[in-house]
Amino acid sequence: MPVTYPNRGALAAVLLTALSLGLGGCDALDSINPFAEKYKPEVIPDVPADKLYSEGLAKMEDSDFEGAVKKFGDLDKQYAYSDWSRKALLMTAYANYEGQKYDDAINASKRYLQRHPASKDAAYAQYLMAMSQYKQIPDVTRDQDRSEKALVALQELVQKYPTSEYSSDAKAKIQITRDQLAGKEMEVGRFYLERRNFPAAINRFRDVISKYQTTRHTEEALERLVEAYMALGITQEAQNAAAVLGHNFPDSPWYKDAYALLQNGGLQPREEKTSWLSKTFSSITGRTASAQ
Repeated sequence: MPVTYPNRGALAAVLLTALSLGLGGCDALDSINPFAEKYKPEVIPDVPADKLYSEGLAKMEDSDFEGAVKKFGDLDKQYAYSDWSRKALLMTAYANYEGQKYDDAINASKRYLQRHPASKDAAYAQYLMAMSQYKQIPDVTRDQDRSEKALVALQELVQKYPTSEYSSDAKAKIQITRDQLAGKEMEVGRFYLERRNFPAAINRFRDVISKYQTTRHTEEALERLVEAYMALGITQEAQNAAAVLGHNFPDSPWYKDAYALLQNGGLQPREEKTSWLSKTFSSITGRTASAQ
């Protein structure tokens, strides 16, 4: 069957009519062109990088942290893969941190470290990430997932950047975070102890001593072990815990309580130097408990 082409005369008439209508002709052509544009793209001219950066800093000065994040975000997008982009990403993390948008600050800091792990500001990005976790540490009665993450981030800062200006502050906050985690273990341990679930309580108090031995909770954890072991009739372990407590914290009121508890049972503190308790203290302090 022969191919039938459109009538050339009819098509020419349509085109001539459209052209004679001027702008109206465009509408006529659009009506027969299914691929005609239905919108006009908006062209956004590039703003100089230094101007965007200065505008972001100005927003920071005005405590408009959300506005600052937007400016630095624009800078990062318009000047991707440049040093301006690197600076913008770090300032995005900082602006989010100052604006208490801690999760956003963490994400921006992680992106910075992924893109620029060897830069001169990498330690600061790690510090911002760690502090954003640290600022979200909840009270001891709640889940301590944030505390765990803060501890990891702070320890990474000290390990990777030991000579940075942020290392000293990170070390102090590591101790505070460890104390928080130990406090949570103590709270759970006391809960089990009050309900006479002595094995579960012992596990918690042992964790405090083995993982967080340098915190302020160690003395109580040792005394609580004496209580739990005595309740179970495991007197040798009770005597050992009391002896380690006395050797390391002789003036502690917790030692006085532990000593009195043993005396009521006709016992005295007695250290077993091969026990896990003695080994834990000697390995951390660098000396045996009996040498103190």
